[in-house]
Amino acid sequence: MIYVGIDVEKDKHDCFIVNLDGEVLHDVFTIQNNMAGFKDLLFKIKSAEPNPDKVKVGLEATGHYSCNILGFLKRMGLTTIEINPLYTSLSRKSISLRKTKTDKVDARTIANMIMSDVSLKPYSDKLYHNEDLKSLTRYRFDKVAQRAKLKQSVSRLINILFPELETLVSTLHGKAVYTLLSEFPSAQHIASANLKHLTHLLDKASKGRFKRATADQIRETARQSIGSYLPAKSLELKHTIKLINELSDEIAEIEAEIKKIMDIIDSPILSIPGIGINLGAIIIAEIGDFSRFDNPDKILAFAGCSPSTYQSGQLYSSHAKMEKRGSKYLRWALMNAAAYVCKWEPTFANYLSKKRSEGKHYYVALSHAAKKLVRLVFHLETTGEKYKFQKLSS
Repeated sequence: MIYVGIDVEKDKHDCFIVNLDGEVLHDVFTIQNNMAGFKDLLFKIKSAEPNPDKVKVGLEATGHYSCNILGFLKRMGLTTIEINPLYTSLSRKSISLRKTKTDKVDARTIANMIMSDVSLKPYSDKLYHNEDLKSLTRYRFDKVAQRAKLKQSVSRLINILFPELETLVSTLHGKAVYTLLSEFPSAQHIASANLKHLTHLLDKASKGRFKRATADQIRETARQSIGSYLPAKSLELKHTIKLINELSDEIAEIEAEIKKIMDIIDSPILSIPGIGINLGAIIIAEIGDFSRFDNPDKILAFAGCSPSTYQSGQLYSSHAKMEKRGSKYLRWALMNAAAYVCKWEPTFANYLSKKRSEGKHYYVALSHAAKKLVRLVFHLETTGEKYKFQKLSS
C-alpha cells in the first residue's frame, strides 16, 4: 500500500508519496493546477504502485481549490480521503513544538495521517455526486441572507419616508406593499395618487385582499404622515425593492433545482414533521454520505454542535459551550429544523418542554432537541425507514 499526501493551493499542489514501511517513494514535489500537472502526479503514483486498489490519496478540504483535483483522482479510480484542515493543523503541532507551517510539511503530514489513522473515511461516489446539492443549498443560503439584509434596508427607509404604513398592513414585505412603494416611494407620492389607480394597483397586487377602503385609508394616512420627503431615499427604496424581487426570482429558481435533486434522493428525513425540502436538503448535502459516521455523536461533532470540554486536575467546567466548529450551514439547519420539529411533533415538543422545566435557556434546550433530532436522522438514513409517530427514547 502506498500513501499520497497533497497540500492543495490555488495554482499548484505539493505532493508526497510514501509506502507502508515508511520508505519515501517520491519526496515532496510540486505539480501545477492543470491537466499536465494532474497527469504528472498520476504517472508518479502508477510508477510507485500500478494497482489503484493499493493507493490512498489524502488532501485537505479546501473548498473550491480542491474540487478539480479531487474529481480527477476519483475519475482515475483512486481512493481519496478529504481531511479537515483543523485536523491537519493539530496533527502537525503534535509532531513538533516549533511553529513550522509550510506546504512541504503539510504534504508529509497528510500522507502520514492517512497511513496511521484508520478512522479516516474515503471520499465516496455519493459524496462526489452530492456536490451539486451542496452547491445549490449554500448558494441559496447566501441569497436568502442577502435578501434579508435588503429587507432590513426597506424597513429602515419606510420608517423615514412613511412610518405610519407599518400600522396599516400586516407586513411591510408583502407583494402588495412592494408594488405600492415601487410606484409611490414616499408618503408624499401616495398622498397625491389617484384613488382609482391606487385601488386598482393594490387590488391586483394583493389578489383582492386590499379593496378601495384600504387604498383610501393608506392615502389619507399618507396625507397626515410625518414622513420626510427625500428624493434620494425614495430612489434607494425603489432600487432596493427591485433587487429584492430579483433575488426572490433567483431563489425560486434555485429551490426548483433543489427539489429535483431531493425528489431523486427521496430522503426519509422529509417524513419528519417540520422538516421541509430546503432544510432537509441542507442537512443531506452537508452530511453527505452517512456511512462516513459511525454514530450520531460524530455528526454532532462534524456540525460543531458538541459541547466543549474543559478539565484540568480537579477543575471541571460547569458551563460547557457549543464548539461551533465544522459546517456552519449544517449547524444552522439542525437548530432551525429542531425548532420546527418541536413545533409540529408532539414527542419533540414534550422533550423541549422538559428541558425548559429543568431551568435551561430556550436555545440550550433547543440544542438538546437538535441532538435528539440528529440521532433520529441518523437512524432513518442508515435504515431507510420513514418516520412514524411514536414515542422515542430520550
